Amino acid sequence: MRPLLLGAVLVATTNLLFVLLAVSEPSLKLLAVVISADNLSGGIATSVFIAYLSSLTNTAYTATQYALFSSLMTLPAKLLGGMSGIIVDSYGYDIFFFYASFVGLPAIVLVVMLTRLQNQQAS
Repeated sequence: MRPLLLGAVLVATTNLLFVLLAVSEPSLKLLAVVISADNLSGGIATSVFIAYLSSLTNTAYTATQYALFSSLMTLPAKLLGGMSGIIVDSYGYDIFFFYASFVGLPAIVLVVMLTRLQNQQAS
């Protein structure tokens, strides 16, 4: 559960780096750092989440359950992604990325709650 929490925190944090990028003077070095951090955190979070989803599947129905889980994993991003242009046009990139970081907080809270639940069941 710790890697799952790490991935959720990293993704939310890198969105805050995009806020920094949006409000600062144009800098190619800062752009490279922010994009690198975003790719690294996204890779960690996706890998850990796929491993977690795989652990939830029943061996008798692995392919079907994994297909459903992975589709549900991408659904919120697809639904919200279509609205992102409207938000950026209305409020700007800095507010958009702050909002995107804020949207990551429920995932962090859910991982903490799941960790506590697993620790209680193990006791």
